[in-house]
Amino acid sequence: MTSIYLINPAGDFPTYFGGEVLAASGAPGGVMMADLSSATIAALAPSDFDMSLCDEAISPVDFDHPADWILITGKVSQRRRMIAIADEFRRRGKPVVIGGPYASLSPARLRDHCDVLVCGEAEEIAGEIFADLRAGKPKDGYFGDKPSLALSPLPRWDLYRNDRAMLGAVQTSRGCPFECEFCDVIQYLGRKQRHKPIANVIAELDALCAHGYRTAFLADDNFTAYRSHCKELLAAIADWRRDRPMEFVTQISIDATRDDELIDMCVAAGLTQVFVGIETPNVESLRETGKRQNLKISLIDEVQKLVERGISVMGGMIVGFDHDGPNVFAQQYDFAMATPIPVFSLGALMASEATPLYDRIVKEGRLLTGGVETQAVPWSSNIQCRTMSMEELHSGMQNLCNALYSPSAFQERMLRLIETFGRRRNGPAPAPMDANALRDIEKQAMQAAMDVRKYGEAEGRMWNKVWGAAVRKPQTMTIVARIMFQYAQARHMFDRGDYWEPQLSNAPAPKPAMREAAAV
Repeated sequence: MTSIYLINPAGDFPTYFGGEVLAASGAPGGVMMADLSSATIAALAPSDFDMSLCDEAISPVDFDHPADWILITGKVSQRRRMIAIADEFRRRGKPVVIGGPYASLSPARLRDHCDVLVCGEAEEIAGEIFADLRAGKPKDGYFGDKPSLALSPLPRWDLYRNDRAMLGAVQTSRGCPFECEFCDVIQYLGRKQRHKPIANVIAELDALCAHGYRTAFLADDNFTAYRSHCKELLAAIADWRRDRPMEFVTQISIDATRDDELIDMCVAAGLTQVFVGIETPNVESLRETGKRQNLKISLIDEVQKLVERGISVMGGMIVGFDHDGPNVFAQQYDFAMATPIPVFSLGALMASEATPLYDRIVKEGRLLTGGVETQAVPWSSNIQCRTMSMEELHSGMQNLCNALYSPSAFQERMLRLIETFGRRRNGPAPAPMDANALRDIEKQAMQAAMDVRKYGEAEGRMWNKVWGAAVRKPQTMTIVARIMFQYAQARHMFDRGDYWEPQLSNAPAPKPAMREAAAV
């Protein structure tokens, strides 16, 4: 029997969407979202293969594993760890196969670190790959296209550490119809969105529910892009969850708010939190990057509409566009403080390989090399700004992070969220959080969120006011607990000394003086 050890490496650094704060608070390792990629690849393997999975954010890599083949998957944010793991296994004489998004977008960066390189999506080529591995005669490389998602199997969650993931994951589509210049999704998954059969989605939800999950991430780059199909899927999910306690988190574009029926159906299907790529209130920067779906609307009003229907929002925020001057930090701060968005994933504009932005920046001679290349990280950019120095960019980002995540500013946005959440909801409000129904990892996440009180007196006062407001409005307690964990994760990320020393507890109150500080 051919044996496979399939590894999802730890990230090279904490991110807004990670779970590193769990281990930092003394709990066992865990992740915010279960790794769908490794569970899906395991399901593509023939039944006569012996498959073992390792999510390194949960448990350490076993470099003495006796498997015949080592398979490694990962994103650009895992690049350094992918390479380190691959090199160590090869040093020990183990053959290594690398695939996943980073291998597909930047194959040349990994070619010298593996025996077999897999680029593209795996469903149509998995049979050939595993047959060649069984025979011990794989090719140097395999190249997948864009298959029908009907070919995507039910993930092997039975092989995964589900007890250490807060959210399950199911993918209902791949691809995005928009043309944002900085985004690598359309380069990897295409502009024509492909949809998984609804019956398959429901089967995956059954499996997640059976493994104990009560919240799932709908791992689509733009869940609401094709509204007619989305409504059909939402109706099926709403029917499925009538007697199941499952809630959902996903990613949408802000233009979805133009369809009131769609938003009502999202709420009825149990969608409670969405990530929206706000990017910037600077209209010229939105035009520059091709973010047309964010134009000709009031971003603040549309976000408020989601919250009032009963969907909280996490916002993506980018600085460093060519049309961003030194005043962009104050502009972003003022925008954020006018919204009910507590958590923003702030980062400098990044030119990812294979994107139109990367090609343009290379052509203009403004590409910087040797640093981090991941989107939505606040401490690095690989683009030489047109309108400010790199020192101004980094200082401005630091001040903006300090301002947005200072206890008083975060509290202000949280209280606005709680006050307005669900006040125009069509249908019954969510049930209050049942502490007795929480899994161990959810209890530990709650404790990590409560530990925010130990950061300082200002954080303690903020926690008491926010949680007190949530208790008075019980239908918000579950979402507030999740957001407070996200805040704890963001603070853990910012407080790492190898980025900078933010000293958030001592940040000035978010008054006009902060606008001036954010514009430094």
